[in-house]
Amino acid sequence: TVSVLAAKLADERRRLDELQAGDLAVKATFELGYGQLEPAQARAFRLLGLADGPDISLAAARALLNLEPHVAEDLLEALVDTSLLESAAPGRYRYHDLVRLYARACAERDERTPQEREAVLSRLLDFYLATAAEVYALEHPGDRLVDHLEPTDHGGLVFGGRSTAIDWLYSEAAGLLASVRQSAGPSLRRAVDTLWVTQDLADSGATSGQYEAVATALWEEAARRGDARAEGRAALVVARTRMNAGRFEQADDAAARALLMAESCGDALTACWSQNSQGTMALYRNHHEQAERHLTAALAGFRAVDDRPGEASALCNLSRVRLAVGEISSALTLAEQGMAVYDDLGMSLRGANARYSLGLALTAAQRFDEAIASFREAHLRFTDSRQRLWEGMTLFRIAEAELCAQRPSPALDLAEQALAVLVGIGGDWRRGNVLTVLGRALQAVGQVDRARACWQEALDIFEELGSPEARQVRELVEGRASAPVPNTA
Repeated sequence: TVSVLAAKLADERRRLDELQAGDLAVKATFELGYGQLEPAQARAFRLLGLADGPDISLAAARALLNLEPHVAEDLLEALVDTSLLESAAPGRYRYHDLVRLYARACAERDERTPQEREAVLSRLLDFYLATAAEVYALEHPGDRLVDHLEPTDHGGLVFGGRSTAIDWLYSEAAGLLASVRQSAGPSLRRAVDTLWVTQDLADSGATSGQYEAVATALWEEAARRGDARAEGRAALVVARTRMNAGRFEQADDAAARALLMAESCGDALTACWSQNSQGTMALYRNHHEQAERHLTAALAGFRAVDDRPGEASALCNLSRVRLAVGEISSALTLAEQGMAVYDDLGMSLRGANARYSLGLALTAAQRFDEAIASFREAHLRFTDSRQRLWEGMTLFRIAEAELCAQRPSPALDLAEQALAVLVGIGGDWRRGNVLTVLGRALQAVGQVDRARACWQEALDIFEELGSPEARQVRELVEGRASAPVPNTA
C-alpha cells in the first residue's frame, strides 16, 4: 500500500534499497558512477555527504576535506562533471537528496572508524566557529565574548571588512546551524559557542525558528550530560530567542537556569549576561525592582571582568527601568553613558541599541524631534546590520514619538510599516503594542472603525498572554481613554 511504501521510504537507511524494480535500482546507478571515480574524488564525494546542510560553500568544503582551496575546488568540479554533485551558484555545491544518502552510506562503509567521520565534522565545526568569531569581532569591536570561546584546532576565513563578514554569516546560516546541531555530541561545547557567537542570527528574525530549535536541542543535550558550562551557555542562548519571540516568562526561566549553571562552574561572562537577560525580562514583565536588582548585578559583573560592551548594555537596560518608574533624567543619563561606551569602541550595531534606549527617554521627556532623530539613526544601523526585528521596532517607536508630538499622519504610515516588517517575527506581544499605536493614529485621523478593530485585535492578544497592557487597551476599545501613553519597555 501507499502507506507502507511511505513508511519504508521515511527510513533514510532503507530508502535507496526500496527504490528498485527488478534489476533496475537507483543505488546501482550511483554505484556505477562512484566506482569510476579516482581515489581522491571518491573520498571527497563520500566525506561531503556527511554534512547535513542544504548545500556547502567551497571554503567550508575545503575545511571539511582538509585540503588547499584549489585542490578542493578541482575535486568538487570533477564531481559536478560526473553529475554526482550539483553547483547551483558559483562556489556553492549540493547533493540531490538520494545521492547524499548514498554518499553517506559510502562514508560509513569506507571510512575505517567512527572517529574518522567525527573528525571530518569537527573540522567543519571549527571552520564555522572560527569564522563566526571573526564576524562577531568585526561587528562587535571590543566585545570580550571572542576571548571566552572554546579553542579550535582549525582556522576560518578572514574578512577585509564588516560588510563582507555579515554577508558570509547570513549566506552560511543554514549550513552553520545544521553543523551545530549535528555536532551536539562529541563537540558540544564548541557547538554551543558557535551558537552564542552567531546570536545576531537570532536577533535578526531571519532564521529565528531554526536557531531556537538548535539551541533547545543543545540545551537538552548539555543537561543530559551534566555539563554545566555548556548548559549555562545554551540556556542563555535559548533565553535570547524566547525574548525575541515575546515569550518573556519562558525566557526568564531559561536565563535563571543559565545563571545557576554559570555560577556553579565559575563561568563569569555567562553569569553577567544571564543577569542582564533576567533584568530585561523583569522589565518587560513590569517587575521594576527585580529588574533594577538584576541589572545592577550585571553592571558590576561586567565591570569586574572588564567587559565594556556588556557594561554599556546593562547601562542602557537600566535606563529603560528608570524610565519605567518615571525617573526620566536618570534614564537620559544612563542611555547617554551607554551610547558613549559603544561609540568609543566603534560598535555600530550596539550603538543602535543605545540610540533606541535614548530615543525612548527623549520621547518621555517630550523632546520629540530629538527622539525621532535618535531612532532614525538607530534604524539606519539596524538596517545596515540586517536586524529586521529591530528595524520594525524602531519604526514603531518613531510612530509613537510622532503621535505624541501630535503628528498622526506620519505616525500612521510608520506604524503600518512596522506592522509589515514584523510579520512572523517579534512575537504577539510586540504586535499588540504596534496595533495599539496604529489604532491611536487611525483614531487621530478620523478612522474610528479601523482604530477600534486594531485595538480589539491587540486586546485579544494581551488577554490571551495575560499582559497588563490589556487594561489600557480595553479602555480604548470601550472609548474611555484617548491620550497616547508610550510603552517604555
